[in-house]
Amino acid sequence: MTSQNIKNAAVTGGGSGIGRSICLALSRAGHNVVVLDLNLAAAEETQAMIQSQGGQAQAYQLNVAEHEQVLSVFEQIQQTTAIDILINNAGIGFVGNIENTPVDDFDRVYQVNVKGIYNCVQAVIAGMRERKHGVIINMASIASSVGIEDRFAYSMSKGAVLTMTYSIARDYIDQGIRCNCVSPGRVHTPFVDAYLDKNYPDNKQEMFDKLSKSQPIGRMGTPEEIANLIEYLASDKASFITGSNFPIDGGFVTINN
Repeated sequence: MTSQNIKNAAVTGGGSGIGRSICLALSRAGHNVVVLDLNLAAAEETQAMIQSQGGQAQAYQLNVAEHEQVLSVFEQIQQTTAIDILINNAGIGFVGNIENTPVDDFDRVYQVNVKGIYNCVQAVIAGMRERKHGVIINMASIASSVGIEDRFAYSMSKGAVLTMTYSIARDYIDQGIRCNCVSPGRVHTPFVDAYLDKNYPDNKQEMFDKLSKSQPIGRMGTPEEIANLIEYLASDKASFITGSNFPIDGGFVTINN
């Protein structure tokens, strides 16, 4: 299997932030990119960015939490486009310990972060198995491995992402399918800026600096740095890697613990 054979990459949550950077990186690597996002306009904006750089892309609206919708959208895509690479990037967060995590919010995090991966992998795995090749990369988190304050529901979901990754890798290693996960620390995305604008409007820079310094390396990561790692793991350069978790966290897990 050569890199030329891996052409079609589907990215959930590809309309903004890390997901958009992943789409752009995979396009630069020569892949056709299927941009999937709950916000169709955002997905189409990513598509236009790829096309303006000479790449190929298609945009679809997708709620990863809706099982039948996921199967339907991927069935539509796979009528003309065999998915060789699946990047399960879509996810949501929630701040709170177990006592202040309402059941509806707990369920919502589970539906998107855990069941969303189940839905998307189930939609593409049969085709990968039949072709005897495929790459699945799941977005986990440092919260998969260490305790993070006031992130009960989020940590639950990302712990599940990690172990689902191990399970898929084990079950399909003989079918030519690799599955790994990436576990970012704090990354500077529009989500971080919106969080600071909402909660710390009067001392935004102070809080930004505090969050940055919580990473031992002294700053937040960038979406492009996460995308570069995923681009590598999706390539044949990583053909000997499966069933692994890759922290990309400025030393947070190792040095802080």
